[in-house]
Amino acid sequence: MVQFSDIASELERQAIELPSWAFGNSGTRFKVFGTPGTPRTPEEKIADAAQVNRYTGLAPKVALHIPWDKVADYSALRSYANDLGVELGTINSNTFQDEAYKFGSLTSSDPATRQKAIDHHLECIEIMHLTGSQDLKIWLADGTNYPGQGDIRSRQDLLASSLETIYGALGEEQRLVLEYKFFEPAFYHTDVPDWGTSYAHVAALGDRAFVCLDTGHHAPGTNIEFIVAQLLRLGKLGSFDFNSRFYADDDLIVGAADPFQLFRILYEVVRGGGYDVDSPVAFMLDQCHNVEEKIVGQMRSVLNVQEMTARALLVDRAALLEAQNANDVLGANAILMDAFYTDVRPSLAAWRESRGLAGDPIAAFKASGYQERIVAERVGGAQASWGA
Repeated sequence: MVQFSDIASELERQAIELPSWAFGNSGTRFKVFGTPGTPRTPEEKIADAAQVNRYTGLAPKVALHIPWDKVADYSALRSYANDLGVELGTINSNTFQDEAYKFGSLTSSDPATRQKAIDHHLECIEIMHLTGSQDLKIWLADGTNYPGQGDIRSRQDLLASSLETIYGALGEEQRLVLEYKFFEPAFYHTDVPDWGTSYAHVAALGDRAFVCLDTGHHAPGTNIEFIVAQLLRLGKLGSFDFNSRFYADDDLIVGAADPFQLFRILYEVVRGGGYDVDSPVAFMLDQCHNVEEKIVGQMRSVLNVQEMTARALLVDRAALLEAQNANDVLGANAILMDAFYTDVRPSLAAWRESRGLAGDPIAAFKASGYQERIVAERVGGAQASWGA
């Protein structure tokens, strides 16, 4: 049986990128809620993200969203982040809030609108050069609400052409990752609704185009770990957006709805080489904290991923393979379940303390007084939120 001491060294390389927007205000489609101490600038978002890394040691990068995180000097923003012990990561484009994109962006039938969307992505690539970012992540709200509203096939052709232009502008060390979501805000058809559509487009683009898998962007009951296994098998899983959802929407703390599902996903990541030293798979959170504390919410999320990664690493893969090959149905299942039911939290706490981190990062953060300090200091100005 695999012991925690056998996997401890493998936990060293875990890195989970944080989304800047998780530290701003958010809410449902009915209301965006404000909270004291919410960041007002990209710098304040990065400062809050740096707290997560300081106490967990798991979050060395911060993803930016353009135009939400636009600044006059990205080189200065990069230096500011570095001074706080973090780097700037994925650049996320936004083609879902401009009036021009009401009927589509990269799939729009209007050439001027498509060019506007393409130009936005070219701007994002220029920002990547300044921030040192590797990945350009694209999520599209494009789709239709009614049968016959748009030509489904021609929209795919337009998307392929738009992506080809964007992909051609990437630097040699940069990647394009294409996210998918099966519905919302489009309710009849979405232009990139599933992993197969995303895969078809990135496979046509080239070796530096990958699929981004958001764990909350699937129909209820979807076997997400199968998708993970398939994309790793095909060499096209580029990144994760970790979150959770109970019904139709997503963006809850990862593992909140189904910790066992998170374990199963991470087991397939480990089994498929997605956690190897040279793996191209990037881990990122994509969450919004509507009612809970934002910094603590992000800390809880990265710790959940770490815990389930540890459990996934504890699976006795040799014994599991032997049971699988022998068609020992319950024996194979028991091996997997033994790892899942192992309480690794005390071992992880000791592991953190051996590396100069707090055994309980959340308690240490709460005792630091940081939250009370930003509540007192961040008075006035406009709090960051969706669209800002």
